Amino acid sequence: MTATSNRVLIIVPAWNEAKNVGTTVREIQAASPAYDVVVIDDGSADQTSRIAREAGARVLTLPFNLGVGGAMRTGFTYAQRHGYSRAIQVDADGQHNPADIDLVLSGLDHADISIGARFADVGDYTVRGPRRWAMIFLARVLSRVAKTRLTDATSGFRAAGPRAIDQYVRYYPSEYFGDTLDSLVAACHAGLTVTQVPVAMRARMHGTSTQGTVGATLYLLRAVFALSLAVMRRARPVRPTTAVEPAA
Repeated sequence: MTATSNRVLIIVPAWNEAKNVGTTVREIQAASPAYDVVVIDDGSADQTSRIAREAGARVLTLPFNLGVGGAMRTGFTYAQRHGYSRAIQVDADGQHNPADIDLVLSGLDHADISIGARFADVGDYTVRGPRRWAMIFLARVLSRVAKTRLTDATSGFRAAGPRAIDQYVRYYPSEYFGDTLDSLVAACHAGLTVTQVPVAMRARMHGTSTQGTVGATLYLLRAVFALSLAVMRRARPVRPTTAVEPAA
């Protein structure tokens, strides 16, 4: 196994992103030679895997769609098994700017998890209606849980240090909002620290969000429900390992 502790693993979850993933991988590679890119093909029905490989990424193909949470847990497991001490999610659709990866990673200098925040006085990313109300509410609740001010609790542009990688391998839910809200609450309950770094998001390069119109309409209620379950859940205590006496 090659030593990778000083390198950064870029985890790119991708579901039917053949039109975007190649450009995203090439932008990441151009941003720094210290980045290793692994694309998690989340059961795509198009040419996502082939295009990602041709662009130079390592590709892990899931047999069926697990959602972002399942894809990211696969990526963090890969990071842990290959000795990476830092890993960061960069979405395949182009909204996360690879030029900001180092900026988000800088938050790991003093925290276990660093979030690239969309609503921190940088860029012109705007959300209106129920989604905006939900994001404000979620940020306020998560700020109390994390004991630090957060403005964007649902951003997927986030980096993990070694303790966070281990935590995410143990628990990274795949249900709706689990990859952002539940995973963050569980990490805080486990004693991990969180910070945020202001970044500017970009528009998707091609296609539309997988959430769709109906998902946007129900965003507020689903987000509040998901967060309520996550906050009520308590981290399970780790049982100490009992030493086994050698046979005489």
